This record gives sequence, structure tokens and C-alpha cells, in this order.
Amino acid sequence: MSRFDVLVVGGGPAGSIASLVLARGGAKVALVDKSTFPRDKACGDVVGPRALQLLSDLELAPPTGRDVGDMLVVGPTGRRVLLPSADGLTYPGHGTVVARTVFDAMLHAAACDAGALPFVGRAQEPLEEEGRTVGYKLSTGESLYADFVIGADGATSEVAAAAGLVDPDSVLWGFAVRTYLPQVVDLPAIVLWEPTPWRAFPGYGWIFPGDQGVANIGLGIGTRSDRKAGAGAVRALPEFLEHLRALGLLADVAPSVPPRRLGGWLKMGIVGTTPAKGTVLLVGDAAGLVNPMQGEGVAQAMTSGRAAADAILSRPSHAAEEYRSSLAAEHLPYHQITAAVHAGLVGRPRATAAVARLLTTAGRVDALSGGWAVFWNELLDGAPPNRHRSVANAVTRIGRAMTARSAVATWFKTSLG
Repeated sequence: MSRFDVLVVGGGPAGSIASLVLARGGAKVALVDKSTFPRDKACGDVVGPRALQLLSDLELAPPTGRDVGDMLVVGPTGRRVLLPSADGLTYPGHGTVVARTVFDAMLHAAACDAGALPFVGRAQEPLEEEGRTVGYKLSTGESLYADFVIGADGATSEVAAAAGLVDPDSVLWGFAVRTYLPQVVDLPAIVLWEPTPWRAFPGYGWIFPGDQGVANIGLGIGTRSDRKAGAGAVRALPEFLEHLRALGLLADVAPSVPPRRLGGWLKMGIVGTTPAKGTVLLVGDAAGLVNPMQGEGVAQAMTSGRAAADAILSRPSHAAEEYRSSLAAEHLPYHQITAAVHAGLVGRPRATAAVARLLTTAGRVDALSGGWAVFWNELLDGAPPNRHRSVANAVTRIGRAMTARSAVATWFKTSLG
């Protein structure tokens, strides 16, 4: 038996940042992951502006990779809109492409260098005392006890389920599948796709630059609470590759059937998951901290890891309440708006097609495309004062008013306060 101040289950970006901040703050931390590092994850491999800023704030070296700024959005009719990037007041005007095998291993090593003690094994059985979770028994047979448990074990978090913090019928599930193909990509592109005219695919595809002339290509699907529907992204991937060829975004030499595919579940918009209760705090994907509009989760994972650690260090007797308040301050009303829109569009292919066509028509106006970029990427807080910020701010005000009585808003009032 080993005793720690905090047991962190999951060594990805959320768990590693939480462990690093806690260890630097003097806490005794156990960092558990079922895999050894490096290990891969299904992802677009873009570390966004807020994630890069957090690395700077924590005095960690930025990852080595290709910087990307502007992003192309291709609509269902082939119409193209350029979403511009710009330096914010609190973040840089670019992201960096870096494989998750490299990035996650870098953060895990930084946490261990700060003093977190790594364990390899699956957190198999929660340990309880007087109705409180006080640790986990690992698949290796070791029992780790702690004052707090941080669940950083992904969208299908066993820590969240064991603590009773998930309402499966309310979760906005998604599934993404990714492959690598030989292709030089100048601009990262999001593709809004209609396999049949006016019947949109319930998600979006992407083609992003990778290392050494290899492109990261993927397809994400929204399923709401239907986990079985996730297979739709895998089945549709070959047809989506053909669509990319027709658009001129993928060379004909690339194979029709991708040689390597990796998929993973997404839990979006926080909806359906209570982020903290008692001695258990959830971070990153385990808390549902994935952007409901474009699927970004790395920056949210890292900032939530820091917020959970700060709450434990600063107010241990009220850590759960402090952490929920921190998430509300940082992510509302954005998630209230976008989660409600996501929930309203999934399962309505004609409405989704209409919205996609409208956005890629109106987005050709500079003020609207810039505002779209700021809002869509959850960058309003810290955006420089200009017309792009003004548009994003107006969208936020209108969206908040329109979703104030939605089921999503009710969930947030209940779970975050």
C-alpha cells in the first residue's frame, strides 16, 4: 500500500499537467497510466494557441513542430472560406503540429521530472472509506491511496463511472477516426461534407499537415447518446477520401483504403458529466471538455488539469466546488451555446447542410470569417479589440440568449452552478 496526496489516473495532457502543477506545489503525486510512453492517440495533432500559452505560463519548452495559423473551411458545395489567425492578448496567433506520440511523452516526462511518481497499470478497482473514493487498486496488484483522485482517463473514464458522475443518456458522444497518408498540405482544412446533396454528414472531416510530407486525415461523427453510431465514421472514411480527391485536397496517388487507422471516442461540451464531487475531480476528455463545434480537446485538457491542481492546492476542503467554479468561469457560455447547437443538429442532416452552406457563404466576408475563427476556436476571452472580436462577442450574446432555456443550459446550472 502507498499513500499519496493526489492520485492522477491517466497520463495524457490533462493528467500530466495536473501532476506537474501539483508536484511543483509540494504535493505527493502518483501518476498512473495503463500504457508506457510514447503511445499514440487519435487526434488531428494540432496543439492550439491556448495550449501553447499554457506551456509558456508553466515555463515549459514549446513542442518542436510546424506552426500553423490560418485554416481553410470547405463547404458542402466546395465553397472555401479562410479563417484567419491573429495574436491574442493572452495567446499566440498560431498552433503547432506535433504528433501525440511526441507531445504526450513530453508532458508525461515533465510531470515526472517535477516529482510525480509514475505507475504503469490500469486503475481497476476504486478503494472507498466511509463512502469516499480514497484511491485505486491497480491491475498490477498495487493499492494506491490518496486524499484526492483526478480522473484523466479519457472519454470513457472508468473513474467518472465509478464515482457516479456520468449520465449516459445526456452525454454528447462523438467518434473520430484518423489516418496518415503521403501528402503535402499547405493549409490545414476542415471539410463539411454532404455524401448526398442536402443530407450532411453529422460531423466533419479534416486534412492537416504532418511531419515529412505526411498528412493527418480524419473524420469525426456526432452520435449524441448512441454509441453504436460511431462506426459510421470508420465506414465512411474511404468515401470521404474520394471526396477529398474530388476537391483537389488529396493526391490521386494516395491509397483508397488507408493502411493505418486509429479511432477514439469523444465526450463533448461537458454535458452529461459532473466535473467534480467530493474527492474526485475529472479533467480533459473525462470531464467532457471537448469543443462541441470542432472537436479540439488538447488545450481544454491542459487548462482543466491546471485548474484542478490549483483547486486542490489552494482550497483542499472545497476543491470540487472551486474547480467547478473555475470551469464555469472559463467555458461558459461557450459550451452552453455550442453544445445546444450540436445537440440540435445531430440527427437532422438537412438542417446541418443548410447551416454549413450558410456559414460558408457568409464567411466570405472578412469580418464574419474572422469572427467565426475567434468564436469557433473558443478564443473570445483574450482576443484583441477589433471587428473580429466584436462579431464573436455578438454571436456569444445572441447565442446565450437563444439557448438560455435549453436542456443544455439546465444541465450546466445543475452541474456547475
